Amino acid sequence: FECACFFTSKSKSQTLKQPPHLLKEYPGTMGYGVGGYPLWYYLIQPVIAGFVGYLTNVLALEMTFRPIEFFGIELFRIKGQPWGFFGWQGIIPTKSEKMASICFDLMTTKLLNLKEIFDRLDPKRFSEVMEDAIMLMLDSIVEEVAMKYMPNVWSMLPKKVKDEIIVMMNIESETFLTTFMEEVKEHIDDVLDIKQMTVAACVREKRLVNKIFQECGDKEFTFIRRSGFYFGFLFGLIQMGVFFVYDASWVLPFFGFLVGWATNWVALKVIFRPLNPIKIGCFSLHGIFLKRQMEVSETFARVNCVEILHTKAIWEEILSGPKSKNFFAMLRAHSIVFTERLVGGMKPITIAAMGSQQFSEMKEEIAQKIADKLPSVMPHSYEYTTEALDMENTIRERMQKLPYPEFEGVLHPAFEEDEILLILVGGLLGLVAGGIQVVAMY
Repeated sequence: FECACFFTSKSKSQTLKQPPHLLKEYPGTMGYGVGGYPLWYYLIQPVIAGFVGYLTNVLALEMTFRPIEFFGIELFRIKGQPWGFFGWQGIIPTKSEKMASICFDLMTTKLLNLKEIFDRLDPKRFSEVMEDAIMLMLDSIVEEVAMKYMPNVWSMLPKKVKDEIIVMMNIESETFLTTFMEEVKEHIDDVLDIKQMTVAACVREKRLVNKIFQECGDKEFTFIRRSGFYFGFLFGLIQMGVFFVYDASWVLPFFGFLVGWATNWVALKVIFRPLNPIKIGCFSLHGIFLKRQMEVSETFARVNCVEILHTKAIWEEILSGPKSKNFFAMLRAHSIVFTERLVGGMKPITIAAMGSQQFSEMKEEIAQKIADKLPSVMPHSYEYTTEALDMENTIRERMQKLPYPEFEGVLHPAFEEDEILLILVGGLLGLVAGGIQVVAMY
């Protein structure tokens, strides 16, 4: 308010004398109000206030989502805060980890039960889908290992015997994969941390959190931009009335601050409030975002399952995430059983030919090679896994049934974290705009 104080100190009566240049530019023009200004000077104030409201709301949204990374010279910055000396980072990108965590807490507690989802996976059908890829993988592994541990014996084996081994391998591979997937299903919480996966993805690519909020709140953000002008115009009418009867130098900066502050505050409130519908005669008052629960749920489910919770990401997390060692421990155990069953009645002869120590080493090598090559054949299962898990429809249907207070948590975190900061920024910009109007008068 230093600008306002400066202009106030210029006049003992705290009122402005009629700006001389207005009279010179419009000689003979009748003056209105206590300041004797031309009529257009009053009429333009609501329009200016409308544009100030619009611009402050647009800027508030831009500051919410952009820039993705800190822009400026980072001389000093408090961890987790979007501002620093000197520069800015979008509020959501700054707090992507926290916001993703809030968002996916909702998902994992209200929308998804991991065990229930993976119970939909049929291990037998899974092994059928993977049959050809697994057979080729196992065939190459057996060939490599056999040539390493018993090259002479393997080379001398008749083709008929090798074909019988392949047939046996085909039978055993189906059993191997089916029983293995049964255990993965049973212990899915031990091999997959879906919250860690989603939060890590959002921290790596901050644009993902932006995309979730922007697509879910697309219509609300359009409303915020447009409402800035409408609410600003209404506040501008009040400003015009006050300035007509009292033209103190602080009036325009004060109302500029009020317009910037109030348009941001009102826009944010009408999106989420009232939380539950309120009937007033034939009208129903309800938060704009909350009224779109059906539509938003569909968008939220689609964006998440396309960008973050897709099958490829899930398998990558299982194969290389923090719990991957549990997955590969299961795989090793099943691979050794598979080798034992594949050798079958030939085990005594095999041990006699190569020794028990080498036989144990061979089983371990087969298990290791299966673990090394399995990730390369997993894409063959993606289509079936996506269809079986049906996560997008599950998220959408359950989200559409959420009570309004819980549904609000989908988008509100985007503003709740630094809501007061966004409103204050709007107020300060309005204050500057009001100060410019005062300067322009002289």
